[in-house]
Amino acid sequence: MAQPAPRSENKIGLLNGFAAYGMWGLVPLFWPLLKPAGAIEILAHRMIWSLVLVGLVLLVMRRWAWAGELIRQPRKLALITLAAAVITVNWGVYIWAVNAGQVVEASLGYFINPLVTIALGVLLLKERLRPVQWAAVGVGAAAVVVLTVGYGRLPWVSLTLAFSFAAYGLVKKKVNIGGLESMAAETAIQFLPALGYLLWLSSQGDSTFATEGAGHAALLAATGVVTAVPLICFGAAAIRVPLSTLGLLQYLAPVFQFGLGVLYFHEAMPPERWAGFSLVWLALSLLTWDALRNARRSARALRAAAAAAVAVAPEDPAALPEGATAFPKPAGPVESAASAASAEATRERTA
Repeated sequence: MAQPAPRSENKIGLLNGFAAYGMWGLVPLFWPLLKPAGAIEILAHRMIWSLVLVGLVLLVMRRWAWAGELIRQPRKLALITLAAAVITVNWGVYIWAVNAGQVVEASLGYFINPLVTIALGVLLLKERLRPVQWAAVGVGAAAVVVLTVGYGRLPWVSLTLAFSFAAYGLVKKKVNIGGLESMAAETAIQFLPALGYLLWLSSQGDSTFATEGAGHAALLAATGVVTAVPLICFGAAAIRVPLSTLGLLQYLAPVFQFGLGVLYFHEAMPPERWAGFSLVWLALSLLTWDALRNARRSARALRAAAAAAVAVAPEDPAALPEGATAFPKPAGPVESAASAASAEATRERTA
């Protein structure tokens, strides 16, 4: 069977990326459908049904070898447990915020998440920032101050979502296993506490799963689909399109969430909130412009290094002395340019 052309692969990746971030952006429409279930009950069902669905997918794909390897690595298992705890906080706060009428504040959390990720990189990984990145972080901090004044309190929902998801990304980076596998491991850790809570809730007569009709029970079970399907689409996009493209697509989710909060749920947006959001958008614009500019510089430097390496290679490799290579190590400025470009490209991919 012929392999798809690269352009077709890129198109498939973009479609999956739009699908993943689009679904994440529209998910505020789903959580209110689960009322009268409370946020913690919804969260517990989300954990259980996500494990069921992801487990079935892995079973069909016969991808279980990683589980035995993970159990034999206590450090990775501890990191997965930490990831499960952090994402539990993220999921729970987000569900509560949406059902409490704070969709706009929740969207702010995902707008400022890239800025928080950069800040954690500086504080925990000792990464060095370029001047424009420092400016973006500074503008983002100013936005939080403006919004704090506007709300009359810290925007704790936004900050909790941003810091929990940034921490989750940091832990996942250290674990370095596939998205489906990681989700299966995390929800397996969440399963027993979630099941215990639902059993206790049922014993108190407060569970809605069996008391609100078959439609409500089906919607609670659908939390697994709502959680897993965007992740599967994201995985399909991540292997087909550049990370810089995914970095731009990630803004779709909070844009959709913000639009729903203002236009569909009719949440208040006084002038001070518009001012705060405008500062956040300015910071993200600076960050995006800087990332694209440096990506282009890296690409040019790599092309120059490759061209220089080809230029110094002999026309007839067979004429080389025994043990010599067709592409000797480039010297001086060429070597420096290639090294700098490679380092920059690596830094961009892991930012």
